[in-house]
Amino acid sequence: MGRSKGWAAERTGRAPMLSPGRPQINQRPAKRAFWQCIAEGSQSEDAARACGVSQPLGTRWFREAGGMPPMTLAPPSGRYLSFPEREEVALLRAQQCGVREIARRLGRSPSTISRELRRNAATRGGTLQYRATVAQWKAERAAQRPKLAKLAQNNRLQAYVQERLAGAVADGSGKRIAGPNVPWKGRRHGRRADRRWGNSWSPEQISRRLPLDFPEDASMRVSHEAIYQALYVQGRGALRRELAACLRTGRALRVPRARTRQRGKQFITPELMISERPPEVSDRAVPGHWEGDLIIGLNSSAIGTLVERTTRFTMLLHLPPMVGHAAGARVKNGPALAGHGAQAVREAIAEKIATLPDHLGKSLTWDQGAEMAQHAQLRIETGLAIYFCDPRSPWQRGSNENTNGLLRQYFPKGTDMNRYGETVVSGSFNASRPQSQC
Repeated sequence: MGRSKGWAAERTGRAPMLSPGRPQINQRPAKRAFWQCIAEGSQSEDAARACGVSQPLGTRWFREAGGMPPMTLAPPSGRYLSFPEREEVALLRAQQCGVREIARRLGRSPSTISRELRRNAATRGGTLQYRATVAQWKAERAAQRPKLAKLAQNNRLQAYVQERLAGAVADGSGKRIAGPNVPWKGRRHGRRADRRWGNSWSPEQISRRLPLDFPEDASMRVSHEAIYQALYVQGRGALRRELAACLRTGRALRVPRARTRQRGKQFITPELMISERPPEVSDRAVPGHWEGDLIIGLNSSAIGTLVERTTRFTMLLHLPPMVGHAAGARVKNGPALAGHGAQAVREAIAEKIATLPDHLGKSLTWDQGAEMAQHAQLRIETGLAIYFCDPRSPWQRGSNENTNGLLRQYFPKGTDMNRYGETVVSGSFNASRPQSQC
């Protein structure tokens, strides 16, 4: 004679849970250790090896979470039973120990143990048997608070966001061309095309445009962070993940700041580091201190950017291919002729600084790229005090990084920078108050 319908819910006091299969071994401590290693800058393979799981599993955790930790990295508070405690409960229960005896040995309330034995017991065999792995799985499932994403609930809002993320491009005759159809390839974006993403909107532009297009409709509101999560996190079910290739960075996953290992350059000495920079540069009170970097394009093309820290005044550096580029076989260990080598960058910066008054050419902060290998000669020619950021620390040049991100709207990845002449690239503008795209 079988059990009556609903007997499990009556005995356990909880609605029946549909099992996805055999409960796995508790992985929360391993996942917390994995994401802690990711936050410290480790690769997913190295982080998986450090926390004792297979490398493919660590890669899958990183990909499914979109590069963002799905849990808090703080240690457990101890309010709820842990997996080791549930193992101890299962062992003591197998030894026919009573509820109060188990509670006494674990230092818990008897009501906590009684509720645990009743609500998280295994019911598949037709009886209430307590197993630690099943109890841990049930507790984690019950603790979940699934919330449907706003973009998944509102079809109208979802269509609005997807259309502008794809950025329908119009040709010379005004005919609209469909947005990019990029296959999803996991951690890497698809093959990029020249200027195909020039009209794609950024998530922040979309978020700020919604109140202007729908001033009376409060349902047509979404934050840029919600759009990013809908793109990067699997299981959100709102936006097509291949649209991540339409972003200015083109990243298929979010990358932590300290992702790569620290490596310095031999031509940089300690007295040139950003820690030795005068305090007046950080205050942004005195103009004349600049930040610089390169925007790399297709076929080894590049454009240089110089941003003044106080006014955000920006100058672009024209870096055409040098004489001898792509002529004959490449000389091993020869000079960089692509246009963004050390000599080309030094000459372009010196030419730009020479057009400024003396009081506006005080210092220049750059990253540790090889294009600044001739910084000593540049200092002699221009009188600039040159400083370098710490390895893999682009946020130390925040003004320049933000400006380069805005410029990627007009020079997206996959664009051949050599197609622009000197009159176009050598312009300047003020990026202190960027306007949203309309």
